[in-house]
Amino acid sequence: MNQITVYTSNHCRYCVMLKNFLSDQNISYHEVNVETNPAIMQQLVEKTGQLGVPQTEVNGQWVVGYDPNSIMSALRK
Repeated sequence: MNQITVYTSNHCRYCVMLKNFLSDQNISYHEVNVETNPAIMQQLVEKTGQLGVPQTEVNGQWVVGYDPNSIMSALRK
């Protein structure tokens, strides 16, 4: 079973687009809002080197930004 975690913030339109894409594809995911826990944002920066959201972890592989093609590719691996 695929494990997908989407890291988001409250006012991120790309986060909304990504969540809508996943829902439209009937892909289950877990959402983590980094605004409610700043320590998680620091952990993301350490793992990916990126400050922005959305960031998505798909089965241990990171996809930064709104990138449906990369997410679908990661799901096929």
